[in-house]
Amino acid sequence: MAEVVGGGGQVLDLETAVKDGILGGGGGENGVGFSPLSEKLDLKKIIGELDAIEVPSVFICPISLEAMQDPVTLCTGQTYERCNIMKWLSLGHLSCPTTMQELWDDSITPNKTLQHLIHSWFSQKYLAMKKRSEDVQGRVLESLENLKKLKGQARVQALKGLRSVVGNHFSAKKTMVDNGGVAFLISLLGPFTSHAVGSEVVGILVNLSLNLESKSNLTQPARISLMVDMLNEGSIETKVNCTKLIQGLMETKDFDPDLVSSLSLLVGLLKLVKDKRNSSGIQPGLSLLKMISSHECVRSSIVSIGSIPQLIDLLPSLKAECLELALSILDNLASVEEGRLALKNCPNTIVNLVKLLMRISENCTQLSLSILWAVCKLSPEECAPIAVEAGLAAKLLLVIQSGCNPTLKQQSAELLKLCSLNYTATIFISKCKLTRTLQ
Repeated sequence: MAEVVGGGGQVLDLETAVKDGILGGGGGENGVGFSPLSEKLDLKKIIGELDAIEVPSVFICPISLEAMQDPVTLCTGQTYERCNIMKWLSLGHLSCPTTMQELWDDSITPNKTLQHLIHSWFSQKYLAMKKRSEDVQGRVLESLENLKKLKGQARVQALKGLRSVVGNHFSAKKTMVDNGGVAFLISLLGPFTSHAVGSEVVGILVNLSLNLESKSNLTQPARISLMVDMLNEGSIETKVNCTKLIQGLMETKDFDPDLVSSLSLLVGLLKLVKDKRNSSGIQPGLSLLKMISSHECVRSSIVSIGSIPQLIDLLPSLKAECLELALSILDNLASVEEGRLALKNCPNTIVNLVKLLMRISENCTQLSLSILWAVCKLSPEECAPIAVEAGLAAKLLLVIQSGCNPTLKQQSAELLKLCSLNYTATIFISKCKLTRTLQ
């Protein structure tokens, strides 16, 4: 009976290997699962395409911990990938890497039986994967054809099925793109599209790679309007998908910011980031708001919906990634007069921003300083005392003495000077609660 020694020194006979499923249950010629087709396939290519698959341990080289393609066996009975063991020996080692036994014979023997076994196992897995991929492609093409005929609830159910397939299989995404599926789905979106259909279509599109033509078609006002309506009225999943899709559209070079200036969209995004029951919408909502606020022409509209006090009150509860997004939005809004005035009039602005200095990241500190500077400069007599009472001066001295970048230190020094204008030196030092050393 033929035997094979695996990478870990495990001895297997071929009949047991087939019976135990190492060959995936294949039974070809010679009773060991070898087939003429599998011998023609490129093993290196197969292993690359099956990168995520769990490989039997007997196929793994103990040195590289990767699947072997050209296994060879030492006199100790241990098997390795040829190039790996040759490199080991070329470095002057005279022992077996696994057992550390001294080699009484430095010759290596090709393990043809194991090589055939590996090739056959990978070939069967590869062919099964290709068959599943072809089945998925067929399902996608069939779904697209059916969708052209279906209406109402039947269309919604068909879209749900297509969405499930596209979400779980890369080959389905490729089939959609290559066979006009994207253009067809976009054609389903319009002023009279139901939210049930629209949410499924958006759920599919957000998972696909869209070209410039597709993005251009999606930016038609009626389609943007539908997405905005679903962002306000849909499920949390639909809201997040609409948000991500709109952001993807904004990333094109010639995007018109007027398309995202509607108060309905801005209000919907603000509701999304404030929804404490569904935290999954916070990051996507803030990310899109940041992108929208980068366009100066929209900033006054964002301020007009009361976004600044709501974002300020959110700051203490946000995680680091979301915190930077929120601060970036506030910093953008501080560049317009209405924004600065709203920041000054919000009772928690200075207190919440001072708390963030030197706490989260250098970027958060820089953004917080920039906003504080805009507020304090607008009304130093009113804002500077509040900032000093909140502990700003001591925080600024920490920034100046830290290893932060020179620009940040310069900003801190200027803000510290601004805060001290309304005080005598003695009173300012006492207000700052500075130690004798710092004085």
